[in-house]
Amino acid sequence: MRILFFSHYFPPEVNAPASRTYEHCVRWARAGHDVTVVTCAPNCPDGVLFEGYRNRLRPQVEMVDGIEVVRVWTYLAPNSGTAKRILNFLSYMATAVLASLRLPRPDVILATSPQFFCGWAGVLTSRLKRAPLVLEIRDIWPESIQAVGALRNGRLLRVLERLERRMYLAADHIVAVGDGYRDSILGKVNVADRISVIMNGVDLERFKPMPPDPDFLRQWGLEGKFVCSYVGTVGMAHGLEVVIEAARLLRAKGREDIRFCLVGDGARRRGLEEEARQAGVADMVVFTGRLPKEAMPAVLASSDACLVHLKKCELFGTVIPSKMFETMAMARPIIMGVQGQARDLVIRAGAAVAMEPDSADSLLAAVEGLANYPSSVKQRGQSGRQYAREHFSRDAFARIYLELIGRIAAKDEPFTADELPKQRRAA
Repeated sequence: MRILFFSHYFPPEVNAPASRTYEHCVRWARAGHDVTVVTCAPNCPDGVLFEGYRNRLRPQVEMVDGIEVVRVWTYLAPNSGTAKRILNFLSYMATAVLASLRLPRPDVILATSPQFFCGWAGVLTSRLKRAPLVLEIRDIWPESIQAVGALRNGRLLRVLERLERRMYLAADHIVAVGDGYRDSILGKVNVADRISVIMNGVDLERFKPMPPDPDFLRQWGLEGKFVCSYVGTVGMAHGLEVVIEAARLLRAKGREDIRFCLVGDGARRRGLEEEARQAGVADMVVFTGRLPKEAMPAVLASSDACLVHLKKCELFGTVIPSKMFETMAMARPIIMGVQGQARDLVIRAGAAVAMEPDSADSLLAAVEGLANYPSSVKQRGQSGRQYAREHFSRDAFARIYLELIGRIAAKDEPFTADELPKQRRAA
């Protein structure tokens, strides 16, 4: 097949949509398919162009592990604020569609959210190229930006909601990354006959148990400490103020043996660093900034536990954070500050301690409980690794996904929602 994939994010960016898109596309390319990804010049989350790339009107084309990557011009903006980010999103939609006109007609088009207008790039190109569209939903727009207070204009929200429903109806098939996303979509439009769930997975060969990295621990002053790491975007939705308050409570109790390590960047990083200084816990909360994806296995291996957290919000109960699968594969226990299906999954796997989102007291209890009982850390880590191996292999999900888009391209009947779990177990 000739597969055309629209993704606002792609490596060397290290966020979840970039990783999921690359991990699937590289496997499809290795299977002999012609895969093209239309994306931006890498700049997330700061809006600053990565070294070695240009942001210009003429698309920059490169081959990445067998994938043709077409990087289009966008209005660069940091991952914060509203107006500039919307300009960034709209500019991508326009230039991505224009770039697609110069590409051969694909057998199938995929477009992934976030962000919202990336999905619309897929819709418009599908019509222009007369090719079927698979819409991948990783975030429910516009509720997600409304939930974090990034957009409050009621009239604009209503316009976006109408565009959202039209986008769902325009797709030949929708792939949601969790049951909560599927249910949310079905609550808005009747597409039950053309929606499937393909969750995130993990590369079990790349993310596997290994000893801590002494250089990493030494560099960040973490030697001899119980390290609880958060790995990912430090954004408005992630509610990491709870870490600063938990560190303050630990200091008040005299627990100098525990450290938090925040690995990543985003709209809230600078503000949180200042809050840590003001609270007198700058030495207890380490901010590494953005690290390359190649460093993530060593980071996780050097952590005694990993925090997965989102603000307490009904919408975020539908989210399945991809970082939890990598943590499980590395045999590290999770402190789970996300409600809904994600929490149920890691508790069922025996891989996590649950905490109440936004509660510093709850985080404190969870991290102290693990630090005080090393045997629990080991047991939960081993259980998580076993569960990830049995249920969340990226190779298996990529094969399922490929069969699905093959059926769409051939205009055969796609998987139904009931069939996919059977396919997953068989894989």
